[in-house]
Amino acid sequence: MIPREIVKKLRKIEIHTAMLANDQLAGSYHSVFKGRGMAFSEVRQYQPGDDIRFIDWNVTARMNDTYVKVFTEEREMTVMLLVDLSGSERFGSGVQAKHETLAEVAALLAFSAIKNNDRVGLILFTDHVEKFVPPKKGKGHVMRVVTEILGAQPGHKGTDIRSALDLLGHVQKRKCVTFLISDFIAQGYEHSLRIASRRHDLIPIQISDPREETLPDLGVVLMEDLETGELMEVDTASPRVREAYAARMARVRAEREQLFRRLDLDHLTIHTDKPYARPIAELFRRRQRRERHG
Repeated sequence: MIPREIVKKLRKIEIHTAMLANDQLAGSYHSVFKGRGMAFSEVRQYQPGDDIRFIDWNVTARMNDTYVKVFTEEREMTVMLLVDLSGSERFGSGVQAKHETLAEVAALLAFSAIKNNDRVGLILFTDHVEKFVPPKKGKGHVMRVVTEILGAQPGHKGTDIRSALDLLGHVQKRKCVTFLISDFIAQGYEHSLRIASRRHDLIPIQISDPREETLPDLGVVLMEDLETGELMEVDTASPRVREAYAARMARVRAEREQLFRRLDLDHLTIHTDKPYARPIAELFRRRQRRERHG
């Protein structure tokens, strides 16, 4: 039995993200993620302008007329969602915590996928793999995927992105589109990221809260690390402390983005205090433009 609170959240997310998938991402998802290739469809008589490389010489010889093979796009794809459930995702300084934004982004991508008849799979992770849902099609399956994200009660609080990427390599041998959704407050995942990026169309999506970039002036405060439980007293009234914190976070962000660029990965940052559909749509448009000119 799914708790009533989860059902209520699920219904709200379903309505909101399905509408966004229709209004803001319609068409662009299909254009960007084109499936595995071309599949043979039929043989028909040659028409002016047909590519002569596709002439079916066996049928042409039998019918005493020129026939060509017709191919159609093989649309069906697999989309894997790798979703971070670590303790730091519970942080939220505004209306919405990071894990709530994360669930909505994952739902939007999942609904976009099923509109194109793609399969959707899920890997939930902390510093362990918490759940694996094999890829399937259909609205009912996507509702299960979103329910798993919303209702998850992770057994651990740390973050190990490497464990999720390594499992992806074991369970998904064929190329797939993989959205890695995390705050990327983690280390030691670079090698696994490189391997996964060679095999799959990997798109990192960072979920960020504005208070993770800068500290407000609140005087002396007690801060808790949501992954380790460690408590630390911080004097946020000190300009030097705030400046050092902002500089450190900027350096971490720059190093992460440099890693993504080095691996030639499309990547995206979603802020919890801003709409997320527009940046996702812009990501798709950038990929469309690159493919068109590339």
